[in-house]
Parts: sequence; structure tokens; C-alpha cells
Amino acid sequence: MRYLFSTGLIAAISAGVSLLRGTRSEPITWRAVLSWVSWGITMALAVGAVVDMRRERRGIVVDADSPQSVKKSKKAQRLQFRSQKALADAQGHAKDKRS
Repeated sequence: MRYLFSTGLIAAISAGVSLLRGTRSEPITWRAVLSWVSWGITMALAVGAVVDMRRERRGIVVDADSPQSVKKSKKAQRLQFRSQKALADAQGHAKDKRS
């Protein structure tokens, strides 16, 4: 349920509804076709973002071009920094005890 209410998905659906209302009584032109293609791309990106969020939360590998992979790499860098700091602190305490 959490994924169905993502802002990107809601925005894409509302844009589709307004596009449908605007083009319902108008003749089909190249501008209308281009608008629908643009909406389709927006919808695909929104669904892809939801899929990536779900994968990331479950611990499944996310593609490198996903915004979720950037978050994951930053989180991994923070964890690596903390573990290196903890290791350095532990080694410093071990040296203090030997002296």
C-alpha cells in the first residue's frame, strides 16, 4: 500500500486524468500524440521508481542508474567510514593497554 501512494505515481496518474479530459473532445493532432507519449514515459519512470524502492527495501540489488542506488552507496560509504573509525579506535585502545 505504501508504494501506491508515492508522489511520483500520484502525479503521473493525475496528469493522465487531466490529459484525458483535455483531449477527449479534441481531434487527434501530433501535439496530442506527443503529450500522450510524454505521459507514458512519465508513468513508466514513476512505476520504475516504485519498483526500485521496493527492491531496495528488500535488499535486492538495484540498477546503478536508479536514484535508490545513490542512496544505497552513500549509506554503504557511511557504514564503511564508521567501521574504519571503530577499528582505529579499537587499535588505539589496544596500544594504550600495552603501554
